Amino acid sequence: MSYVGPDFDPPRPPRRPLRSPLTVAVAALVPGALVGWLVWQTVGDPGGDGTAGQSSPSAGRSASQGPGGTEGTAGGGDGKQDDSLGDGRTAGGQERSPSPSASAPAASGPLKGKVVVIDPGHNPGNFKHTTEINRKVDIGTNSKECDTTGTSTNAGYTEAAFTLDVARRMRAVLEEQGATVRFTQDGDRPWGPCVDERARIGNKASADAVVSIHADGSATGNRGFHVILPGSVHSGAADTRPIVGPSRDLGERIAGNFLRATGSAPSNYIGGGTGLDVRKDLGGLNLSTVPKVFIECGNMRDAKDATLLTSGAWRQKAAQGISEGIVSFLRG
Repeated sequence: MSYVGPDFDPPRPPRRPLRSPLTVAVAALVPGALVGWLVWQTVGDPGGDGTAGQSSPSAGRSASQGPGGTEGTAGGGDGKQDDSLGDGRTAGGQERSPSPSASAPAASGPLKGKVVVIDPGHNPGNFKHTTEINRKVDIGTNSKECDTTGTSTNAGYTEAAFTLDVARRMRAVLEEQGATVRFTQDGDRPWGPCVDERARIGNKASADAVVSIHADGSATGNRGFHVILPGSVHSGAADTRPIVGPSRDLGERIAGNFLRATGSAPSNYIGGGTGLDVRKDLGGLNLSTVPKVFIECGNMRDAKDATLLTSGAWRQKAAQGISEGIVSFLRG
């Protein structure tokens, strides 16, 4: 078992009809207009089609693909990637700023003042850095590998690409609600972060909620989603006792809204049909001091689930459902 936003065209400068009485004035303005147009092309729109430049490390909005698992083992369902609702940008594991990616200044909305950390499971570049991700880190109860590559469908659509796509769609939804959104990684670093660092990012941000996005790599026939909740752990650097209750509330709300938005059934192989699972062996949960859950959105190794996971339209529903669960939790 592997534990392993919508695209918008950027606004174009308005075109104004030439009028013969203004020919001289227009001619005088052309150089300035050209400079302005070039600046616009350089700065671009973070929500655009990827033809413009990025103004910050968080501006990228899609992921490159590489061999594909979460904190756990790697897995691979069939299906071709449909990125029709993505924006076509690729991360490619490029080495940019390793610091957490933050959203644009929050707009007015019911979540204004709230901080949400989204943790896209794995990193598209992990498979190129096996030595780094295989080193052990302390997760409180014991030590565990820094990270894994993640799983993939049999057709090669990776979990890392999936998680980044869903995370970016969630960012758009949550920012519309006024939340400040931070990522643990946005394809803006060559590998990682390690599971202990992922937890620290949420803690340092004093996040009101943290959600780690994943897709499973279980056996064919195993289908559905499940939300992983932190168990009560008090060992070494780990003490989840204060967050067990609020994390369960967060997880239950996400599970309910995910089911409603996507129509996907709870897992038929984990959680006894509840769509919920409690674990004590995940560093990302053990080391968290703020409410946090994982969600396995489906099983990439099952052909039917893979058809959903590789659909851009379904990923938008998944992002909407998870986000609505977060909104419900934060509004109480």
